[in-house]
Amino acid sequence: MNSHLLVAIDGPAGAGKSTVARRVAKRLEIPYVDTGSMYRTIAWLALMERLTADQEAEISELALSTPMTLVEGGVKVRDIVLKDELRTSEISNFASTIAAMPKVREALVRKQQEIAQLQSVVMDGRDIGTHVLPQAHVKVFLTASIEERARRRFEELKGKNQSPDYEKLLQEIRRRDENDRNRVFSPLRQAEDAILIDSTDQTIEEMVETILELCCTKMGGAE
Repeated sequence: MNSHLLVAIDGPAGAGKSTVARRVAKRLEIPYVDTGSMYRTIAWLALMERLTADQEAEISELALSTPMTLVEGGVKVRDIVLKDELRTSEISNFASTIAAMPKVREALVRKQQEIAQLQSVVMDGRDIGTHVLPQAHVKVFLTASIEERARRRFEELKGKNQSPDYEKLLQEIRRRDENDRNRVFSPLRQAEDAILIDSTDQTIEEMVETILELCCTKMGGAE
């Protein structure tokens, strides 16, 4: 793309945001920013330091003071590259909890906005189109049935030689949806000008092509 392009992809856990966003960014040849991995990194650090959910001040300070660098498939923090470590159920659930902490969100949103000020990006998360990049040229809200999202997570974990429990995953996703939608600060919701895409019965490539068409339309077809 010849112009500065901001693409925001929001949606609930397990809707396929990261996979789709990564492929869209690759096709557009612009950086992909996985904001969820940033929250997961703070969750990982907090657990390593034995912090609990009631220690909001300490966790917020971690988010404010910890430099992190997004790398292919993960995050580099404290000279460690975290990848699969960020994808456990424990980290997912704790990340959802700390994402509701206003000072944590303020710190990470600031980092995300600084990245987007400098370059074109595809950014995915829960509040990108509504709060982080309300000026984004293309906004997509990607969703899927809760059963399909649990099934995808189940297959993902099986592929990593884990032994997931489908019913437990279903409950975890339902709880994360509840947390994300009902948090006071920047809850999960579809931006008024976002395009809704239900991925339940769509392939990854179909979703990618839809978003690429939106990008070309917004940018006047320039590539």
